[in-house]
Amino acid sequence: MIDILGSAVLLISLSPLFLILAVVVKLSSPGPIFYRWMVVGRSGRPFLSHKFRSMVANADDLKVKLECLNEMTGPAFKVTKDPRITPAGSWMRRYSLDELPQLFSVLKGDMSLVGPRPPLQSEYRHFTDFQKQKVAVKSGITCLWQVSGRNQVNDFDQWVRLDLEYIRRWSLWLDTKILCRTVAAVFSGSGK
Repeated sequence: MIDILGSAVLLISLSPLFLILAVVVKLSSPGPIFYRWMVVGRSGRPFLSHKFRSMVANADDLKVKLECLNEMTGPAFKVTKDPRITPAGSWMRRYSLDELPQLFSVLKGDMSLVGPRPPLQSEYRHFTDFQKQKVAVKSGITCLWQVSGRNQVNDFDQWVRLDLEYIRRWSLWLDTKILCRTVAAVFSGSGK
C-alpha cells in the first residue's frame, strides 16, 4: 500500500521534472530517452524496468571493451569515471535522477521503494548461491547499500551482505530511515 501510494504521489508530483529530464536527455546525446534494462526481481523473476538514459546509446556494446577496468569483484560492473556516461548523465547520476522512472516499476508491483537493488539478468546468471539470497524479497529503488557508502563498496559480496542484513532486520522503521537517508544523499549530490 505504501509503495503504490508513494510511487503514485511521486510520479504525479515529479511529472514536470520528468518532462525536463526527458528534454535534457534528448538534447544532450543521440538515442532514446529511456534506458530499458532487464533485471531480476524477487525469486529470480525477470522484469523490464526503465531509467533515464545517462550513457551513450551503445553503452552495452562498449561495456565489453571496459571489462578490464572493472573495479567491482564478482558479477557486478563498476568503473569510476566511466567514459560511456554523457555530461548530462553525469549530472543526473550525481542526484540519482536517472533512477526516477523506476517509480513506474514500483507502481506496477515489480519493485518496492526500499529493497535490495535488482541485478541485471546478465549479472544474475553468474551469481553464487550466496549471492542469489538477495532476491529473496522484492527489489527496491533504494537500499541499505546505497545509504552505506555505495561509492566505496567494491566487493560484491559485501554489497550482498548489506542486502542480507536489510532482509534480516526489515521493519517499517528501517525502511523509513533508509528513505530519509536516501533523500539526504540525493540532495547532497553524492551519487556517481
